[in-house]
Amino acid sequence: MKSMTNVDIYTICQELNDLLLGARVDKSFQPTKDTVVMRFHKAGTGRLDLVIQAGKRIHLSQYPLTNPQNPPSFPMLLRKIVKGANVVSIEQHNFDRVVEIKMKKEETYTLIVELFSQGNIILLNESNEIILPLKRKHWSDRDISSKKEYVFPLENGINPITLTIDGFKEIVANGEDEEIVRVLATNGLGSLYAEEIMLNTEISKKTACSSLSAEEMNIIFNALKSVFEPLEKRQFTPMIVNNKKEIEKLELENPDKKYKSKEDVISINLSQYEGFEVESFESFNEACDEFYSSKVKNEITGIQEAAWNKKVSKFSKRLEKQEETLHNFEKTIEDSQMKGELLFTNYVQVDNILNVIKGAREKDYGWKEIGKTLKDAKKSGMADAQIFESMDPLGNITLRIDDVSIALDSKKSLPDNAEVYYEKAKKAKRKIKGALIAIENTKRQLADMEAKKEKAMSNIMVPQKRVKKNLKWYEKLRWFVSSDGILVVCGRDAGTNEAVVKKYLEQNDIYLHADIHGAPSVVAKVPSDSLNDNLLKELGEFSASFSSAWSKNFTSQDVYWVEPDQVSKTPVSGEFVPKGAFIIRGHRNYIRGAKLEISIGIVEYDSEKRIMAGPTDAMKHHTNKFVTIKPGFTKKEKIAKEILSRINEDNILSLDDVVRVLPSGKCDFV
Repeated sequence: MKSMTNVDIYTICQELNDLLLGARVDKSFQPTKDTVVMRFHKAGTGRLDLVIQAGKRIHLSQYPLTNPQNPPSFPMLLRKIVKGANVVSIEQHNFDRVVEIKMKKEETYTLIVELFSQGNIILLNESNEIILPLKRKHWSDRDISSKKEYVFPLENGINPITLTIDGFKEIVANGEDEEIVRVLATNGLGSLYAEEIMLNTEISKKTACSSLSAEEMNIIFNALKSVFEPLEKRQFTPMIVNNKKEIEKLELENPDKKYKSKEDVISINLSQYEGFEVESFESFNEACDEFYSSKVKNEITGIQEAAWNKKVSKFSKRLEKQEETLHNFEKTIEDSQMKGELLFTNYVQVDNILNVIKGAREKDYGWKEIGKTLKDAKKSGMADAQIFESMDPLGNITLRIDDVSIALDSKKSLPDNAEVYYEKAKKAKRKIKGALIAIENTKRQLADMEAKKEKAMSNIMVPQKRVKKNLKWYEKLRWFVSSDGILVVCGRDAGTNEAVVKKYLEQNDIYLHADIHGAPSVVAKVPSDSLNDNLLKELGEFSASFSSAWSKNFTSQDVYWVEPDQVSKTPVSGEFVPKGAFIIRGHRNYIRGAKLEISIGIVEYDSEKRIMAGPTDAMKHHTNKFVTIKPGFTKKEKIAKEILSRINEDNILSLDDVVRVLPSGKCDFV
């Protein structure tokens, strides 16, 4: 994956400073070892996710990454220290590959993003002291460790915005006999922009700096200023370029040759990419998001596939070994039975040899001497000796009958030797039964693992673009539609609790509230005289499930309902009613022991398919495809992924959509 250039970072910082200035810092995450995602909230814009990959990239993203269940220490520290702070500025340090994000809370904090080499992300306090780095590093001139003063890397580069002709001539003079294109590249512009500058002149890029005339220096300087003029004027043209079609054409013309395609993301027009396919974007952040997120998708898929292949390979190798063992058993049976039968088929000839050996041993002949005698007999043409092959120092002989080598113990009789082979065949037969069972087990395990791999690869959580949806008013709250078609809404927090009552509670509605501290205001768009037992049951379950009783792992909770005129924001003298809270006056009607259980599914409502979380009875009335959860011990993100895989057949939901409708707290499936 390409690292951002100094020019890329300049453009990104200009845009980020405009987009995030004044934004409030929300949660931070660390989806991978080198990647941190900071979530911001900007008034009038909403959620903005900033992806920072040390040494590689920094940009806003619409592609949420999967986060680990247990957040690492670095994002947890960011949450603790800078959550709630406001962005003061986002700047590039000296046109280098270093970004400074300043955030103000009680004091001003700076997040340093280093995008050179392996990169780093470092949080500093107001005194420029390191609070915590993502990676601890130590060099002779820099120590990136907690409680050390942060020192910027040595300034070593051209700032094309502020560069003067005198400064340029000094850089060229220091280049001495080096090629001019190399000097431009190594002074912070990189090979891409160094080549672009030289393409805009008629001077050879390989010209040594010491050979350049004053006029040539002026030409190169003017070309440099011309290339980077759009940066100075903020006339960015964000785009992704590639030459894939050209490469495909070349490969068709020359099938034996291999060509390398090129793809890049740039913020200004470059003549080097003339003729390339171009995809333009409104902002450089969008262009970088599409460019890098596509790379991340491929990386995630590749990593996941390699991990699953390793698991599958474990069983396939085991099966291969077991099948090889089975084959060996079958061969052992076949060979052993054949050898036993050959011994009996050639009984007289074999028995004669064994008797000769036995007689010789009785006369105190040594094994070596007996073996030599039998070989001599074979050479002399003795018929019985023709099957003799060899004899070892322990008296074991090898006979060759019908091109089959048979080992015998000359101290044993022929039937005893044959029995050894028959017993070997029987033993192999007994082992075959166990081998077949083992093979069947492994085949089943392999099939299971391959099925798991297929499911995992189809459900792999590669980043999916988060598209901001135009939600209906009730979707911004918690809501469901009852079995009777009654719309019920409740608040998500103190602010929406206020809105539920002040904006949506009307005279012909009823107000509900779980009888526990930490419960939302619930409004059912139905008059009290139309209530029935089934509707009250559904209303009770909904109100109880979205209260603090869920996070406390209760199984049931009492809920009460009242008429709209019993709900007031006016306290008695001397009391204070906090935001989101209301005073209930008069008689309360109780729904006792409402069950804590919620079903989630996709329903057709208001002429469109929507995700709904509500009582199971109501869900059954609207769809057959749903899941049911209860208070439990599984984290929301994990259970949300499983819910998404079960109900999202038409691929209309994102993980965020599911998380949004879940109750506050851990869950388990019913």
